[in-house]
Amino acid sequence: MEKFAGKYRIESNRLKGWDYAGNGYYFITLVTQNRECILGEIKNGQMILSDFGKIVQSQWLKSFEIRQELFLDEYIIMPNHLHAIVVLQKMDDKNTNDLGNVVVVVEAHGRAPLQQPNPQQPNPQQPKSETQPNPHSPQPPHLIRKPKSISSFMAGFKSGVNSKIDDYIDDNKLVIPKYNRHNHFFQPNYHDHIIRNRDEYLRIKKYIINNPKNWEGDSLTRSENPNKS
Repeated sequence: MEKFAGKYRIESNRLKGWDYAGNGYYFITLVTQNRECILGEIKNGQMILSDFGKIVQSQWLKSFEIRQELFLDEYIIMPNHLHAIVVLQKMDDKNTNDLGNVVVVVEAHGRAPLQQPNPQQPNPQQPKSETQPNPHSPQPPHLIRKPKSISSFMAGFKSGVNSKIDDYIDDNKLVIPKYNRHNHFFQPNYHDHIIRNRDEYLRIKKYIINNPKNWEGDSLTRSENPNKS
C-alpha cells in the first residue's frame, strides 16, 4: 500500500468533449511525486535549479525543438512543480479562431519561445473526444493518446525525464530508487487549462512570471489557480 496514496495526487482537469489534439493555448502544471522539492530552491525571489531541475529544463526545451506543432510561451520551473503556457498549432489545421489578438513573441524573462506560432484557438463549438472506442471490441472503450496531442506530448516528456534522471543516478552512484512506471518522478496526472481569451492569457502569464516571488505564500500546499480573484 502506498504511503501517500491519494494524499498528494493532482486531479485530472481535462474538459469533457474537448479535442486536446486540436489547436489552442494551454496552461499546464506538472507536480513532482509527493510534492517533493527536488527541482531546486528559491533564493531572493529567484529559482535556483538543482541538478534534477536542470535535467527537467533540458528535456522540457528539447521537447519543443523536436515537435513542430508545439510552441513554448512562458514557463517556470519551481522547487516541486512546473508551470507553462504551451501553444498547440498544427500547420495543416486552418479551422481556428484568433485568440483576441494575443501577441506571443514578447519579453519572456530569459525563456523566450523557441518558435513563433500563429496565435490561434480551436473552436469550442466543435468538441471532439480523445477516446476512440472500438465498436467491435468486447472491452469498454479506453483513453487512447492521439499523436501530436497535449497528452502524448506530456507522456513523452515525462518518460524522457525519467530516463535522463535514471542515467544521472547511475553516473553519480546515488543510493536512491530509480524512476519508472511504479515510481514516478512527476505525478501521473497533470493539470491543464484551456486559455480562451487575451485577458486570461495575460493573467496566467503574469502569474507564472511572479511565481518565484510568491513561493513562500503559495507553495502548492494549497490549490494554485491564477483565475481565482
